[in-house]
Amino acid sequence: MSVKVMIPTPLRNLTADQAEVSLEAKDVQGLIEALEAKHPGFKERLCDASGKLRRFVNVYLNEEDIRFLQAEATPLKDGDQVSIVPAIAGGR
Repeated sequence: MSVKVMIPTPLRNLTADQAEVSLEAKDVQGLIEALEAKHPGFKERLCDASGKLRRFVNVYLNEEDIRFLQAEATPLKDGDQVSIVPAIAGGR
């Protein structure tokens, strides 16, 4: 099953500047593992030492925050779109 992953600008250096990649995965955790396998460096940017998504990384499945679904265990199906959105803070 192919899932389209939207890559945010700050992480595109890991995907040779591709704005989106297609991967095979059964759930969000599997998608993170597939991203890491194809584009090394992703997992450490997205996950903490325990393997859970960092709190400042938001992941959306078809525009719905996975935190309100099943988090990393959220199942994926063919044609789904996953967006990775790092939180932005700061300013004056």
